Amino acid sequence: MQDALMTISNISLSHNGKNILDDVSFKLHQGEFITLIGPNGAGKSSLIKILLGVIKQDSGNITSNADIRLGYTPQIFTANPYIPISVKDFLTLNQKLDNLFMQQTFDLTGINELLRLPLKNLSGGELQKVLLTRALLNKPNVLILDEPAQNLDVDSQMQLYKLIQDIHQQQNCAVLMVSHDLHRVMKESSQVICLYHHICCEGLPESILKDAKFNDLFADQINELMATYEHHHNHHHEH
Repeated sequence: MQDALMTISNISLSHNGKNILDDVSFKLHQGEFITLIGPNGAGKSSLIKILLGVIKQDSGNITSNADIRLGYTPQIFTANPYIPISVKDFLTLNQKLDNLFMQQTFDLTGINELLRLPLKNLSGGELQKVLLTRALLNKPNVLILDEPAQNLDVDSQMQLYKLIQDIHQQQNCAVLMVSHDLHRVMKESSQVICLYHHICCEGLPESILKDAKFNDLFADQINELMATYEHHHNHHHEH
């Protein structure tokens, strides 16, 4: 296999004497789609912050490929209601962008009709599309998405996940997505990593479903997940 874009080796982090991350290791390769799942407080967002260089791990190393370019969408982003910035101005802020590339990216994420709107007026689903667009304008080969569909209604979630899937397939970038939506995880991921301070289990979605530790962590969601998973695999809906 080709060299990894990112190699995460034995990352540990504690805070106020509590173990947040314990000896976490994995690799992210070009074109891979890794979904990071785990209960609240499992250390997922802390791991993302370490990968982005926002906080420093206590021990362990991250090695990045020389030509790595990161795109990132945060879990929580609130537009300042007192700053009347348009979507387009927000997207081009501090960026020198080629017009053709910019337009192609707007077309890909489907935000042309939002460009003139004030950022603060967007719905949750619209804002997530804009944040994803801003991440893509960095021409990333690694896209890090921290719970992108949180607080969206079901339709907006479905649209956003479909868009992420399209981007992954068209751009062949690596995607690392933190998600709570187990049934969505199973559709696109090439690997699922289940984190609860340490890596409890990892592998293909199908094998994770059979893992006892995974079943213990997500017991309450498993029945619903299995029903959804069977349903998706047995037939396809026409739109």
